[in-house]
Amino acid sequence: MTPTFGRVLSAMVTPFDGDGALDLDAAQALASWLVDEQGHDGLVLAGTTGESATLTHDEQGELFRAVRSAVSVPLVAGTGSNDTAAAVDLTERAVASGVDGLLVVTPYYNRPAQAALVDHFTRVAAAGGDVPVLLYDHPGRTGRKIESDTILTLAHEVPNIIGVKDAAGDPAATAALLVDAPDTFEVYSGDDGLTLPLMSIGAVGVIGVATHWTGPDHVHMLDAFASGDVVSAREINGRMQASFSFAAALPDAPNPIPAKAMMRVLGQPVGRGRSPMHLEPAGLEAAAIALIEGSGLAAESILAGRN
Repeated sequence: MTPTFGRVLSAMVTPFDGDGALDLDAAQALASWLVDEQGHDGLVLAGTTGESATLTHDEQGELFRAVRSAVSVPLVAGTGSNDTAAAVDLTERAVASGVDGLLVVTPYYNRPAQAALVDHFTRVAAAGGDVPVLLYDHPGRTGRKIESDTILTLAHEVPNIIGVKDAAGDPAATAALLVDAPDTFEVYSGDDGLTLPLMSIGAVGVIGVATHWTGPDHVHMLDAFASGDVVSAREINGRMQASFSFAAALPDAPNPIPAKAMMRVLGQPVGRGRSPMHLEPAGLEAAAIALIEGSGLAAESILAGRN
């Protein structure tokens, strides 16, 4: 089965200029670079890594349209909210902009009951018409797990809910989920460090952060795994471990701050984050350079070409 949105996607960072304004030219350039140079099959826009919490709905619509005009690969728009009406509004805007899919995160902070999650996701999916929807299960950020029974209810009863971005950190539960899910239900790894383990139990790909600079390495890892060369897949996965740690959350530089620093080091002018994600620790770009140098990752050649 060919995954709906491809195998390797990044939750793309959102570029801002020096004044903190949305930089659509840089967003188009970054999207093209990720697709043309880094082997991405698709992109996720305005997810957590894309600082959706600091973007207005108007800005998100502008971002969707700008990137849509720059690349032809599948685009998945982050349209979740902890307010169902807001998520419906953003979903309608995203669909009008021509995206290929929707990523809908669990309502955060207010922590609704599971029955309310079914209602919320059903209403948001309906606003998307026939555009495919990925649930986004990340209890560490949202404060509420989408229980497996809830995911199964949605998978079986809502036709355009076709999968989940899994950042719940429990591959055993995901394996059990897939036993009872529709045969076409797709699991995307939402945790860089768990991509290979999740592939082993049936995941179809990754929506990553470190994939911003390890796209070719992920392609090689997934190719090796698909061909049965698990030894090579493990070796490539091992090479990427430091990148996974760097991307995930340094104590004083949470995601997406490290990813933005890495993009700047590799020649992509994405700027810094918006407040409250605007402060970077001293030496972060130097740490990014040190991570890539001698790593054996494909990005090493990009860095060498800039020096």
